[in-house]
Amino acid sequence: MTVLTAALVQMQPTAEAAANLEEALARIAEAAGAGARLVCLPELFLGPYPCQDEDPARFEAAEPIPGPTSEALAKAAARHEVVVVASLFERRAAGLYHNTALTFDVDGRIVGTYRKMHIPDDPLYYEKFYFTPGDLGFVAAPTRHAKVGALVCWDQWFPEAARLTATAGAELLCYPTAIGWQFDEGEAVDRAQHDAWETIQRSHAIANGVFVLAVNRVGTEGAIRFFGQSFAADPFGRVLGRASESDAELLLVDCDLAQIEETRRHWPFLRDRRVDAYAELALRFRDGRPGGDEGAGGA
Repeated sequence: MTVLTAALVQMQPTAEAAANLEEALARIAEAAGAGARLVCLPELFLGPYPCQDEDPARFEAAEPIPGPTSEALAKAAARHEVVVVASLFERRAAGLYHNTALTFDVDGRIVGTYRKMHIPDDPLYYEKFYFTPGDLGFVAAPTRHAKVGALVCWDQWFPEAARLTATAGAELLCYPTAIGWQFDEGEAVDRAQHDAWETIQRSHAIANGVFVLAVNRVGTEGAIRFFGQSFAADPFGRVLGRASESDAELLLVDCDLAQIEETRRHWPFLRDRRVDAYAELALRFRDGRPGGDEGAGGA
């Protein structure tokens, strides 16, 4: 069978980590009972989004991997025989923390560890205070049902991250996410921001011939109105399902993995890439310099 049913768990976390974990475990069980073989949770689902200001006390919420939460998720994956993708606040060592997405296979083993590579520093998203940039690269986790590429939130705006994860073999890109509207700028701006968020991820699906799962939270936390609308897109960029803007929800979508081969045969973007001509992508900016050797030495 090539059809994989994926579950996107859109949550509204509370201040109680134990209750949030219980909710996540219940949704994993519910999804498995409904036929899902892959379940993705939102970014940092154990509590309210922690980065609206810079507070050293919030480091107390971080935990090691393996640790209590990862062990609970591993047991749930094995109990229900589903793949689980989850984002945790990792305490790697004293003073060293990451925003880490784990992929658990159906036997509970951690088969993928991804530390968020792109760390924002924007109003109400002061993540550079909390998270060290990832150092494990872009990976595809080999699970029983599919090769899963986990990326996290801000990563979803970067085509390079999607491309490298896809060329590592990922068939699905899973984006645990915490995104919303920070300011009251009006309906038109809100709509434009959401459309941009969805459009860039649909473009990753098209450009790489993969499925994309974007799993958000909902509700107002401090000054952020998380806009939900978790969604899945197929390799043509078509939206397979979209959750609501305001409610916690379990969204189930069917992903026919055979579409990947079919789509890439007709749209052979990977075949036609000029990998010999892309060295300057390693530059921060070309500063108006011509191509070739002249532009190859800067950073």
